[in-house]
This record gives sequence, structure tokens and C-alpha cells, in this order.
Amino acid sequence: MKSVRKGLSSRLPVAGIAGALLISAGMGFAFAAGGGASTTPTCNKGWVWDEKKKECVRQESGVLPDKALADYAYALTQEGRYREALDVLALMKDPNTPEALNYKGYATRKLGRIDEGIGYYLESVKLDADYTLVREYLGEAYIQIGRVDLAREQLAEIEKRCGTTCEPYVELKEAIEAAL
Repeated sequence: MKSVRKGLSSRLPVAGIAGALLISAGMGFAFAAGGGASTTPTCNKGWVWDEKKKECVRQESGVLPDKALADYAYALTQEGRYREALDVLALMKDPNTPEALNYKGYATRKLGRIDEGIGYYLESVKLDADYTLVREYLGEAYIQIGRVDLAREQLAEIEKRCGTTCEPYVELKEAIEAAL
């Protein structure tokens, strides 16, 4: 038992120093939370999570592949860091992917720019009609502007693609019911 305590106590200062160095370097991070939660850690503003390196790196053009930037932007949206998510999406070489447009729509909608968000969602749907998450968010946006009829159309489209038990269907159905 004594050797276990010694091992722990000798490691604690090192871990504490490493943590302090990460935070002082602007690289502190937390895990994103929320429904359909991302497990991608998020970093301080101006930094992005590099999954391969398992660390935060400076946010700049070309620092990560587009898919990693889109995933990181999603993680930021799940923490309510919408402006930062838009900044990360702006770093993408090709921001016209269904996922990037969806996350851009989500972030702009959450910032109160609902019509702009709907525009991004519609662009995403044009690129991938089977992308049910964008249809859920589009339906939620329609509810926000009082168009429950259009939200119901998205619910029917989601049902065609994944049934009535998938998360986008369940979430949008609940949002519609709450709006009535």
C-alpha cells in the first residue's frame, strides 16, 4: 500500500504541472456535451482540437483537414460557442459539404439569424437529401418561424429515411408537439 501512495504522489505534481502548462499555453479543453453529444474535446478560443496529435493547436487555415474542422465546429456548437464554430468553418477549403452547411446553419440559427440558417440547411439538403440531422434542424427552424406545417414535412422525410425511432425523428417530433 505504501508503494502505491508513493507512486501516486510522485505522479501528481507532474500531472499538475502538465495541466498548468496546457492551460497557460491557451490549450485548456473540455468535452462538448448535449444531445447527440460530440466526444471531441474543445479548446480555448483561437485553438482547435487535433485528434491525431491529441492536443489543441492554433486555429489557422490548413491546420486540419476539412472533416476534422467540421467535426470540431460541431463540438463547439454543442457547447453553445456558435461564433467560434463559424470561425472554424470559415477555415475549410471546401465549406460546401452537407455537414459544414448544416453546422453553419445551426450556428447562425442559434445566433438568431434564423432565415440565414434555413438557407444553409436547404443548401445542405440539396447536396444530401438523406442527411436526417439537417432535416431535424431545418424542421426546428421552421417551428421557430411558426411554420409547423413545413416542420411536419421534414418529419415525414426523416421517417422515410430512418423510421420513427431514430434520434432526428424523435427530437423533431418532440419539438413539433411542444410547439402545438
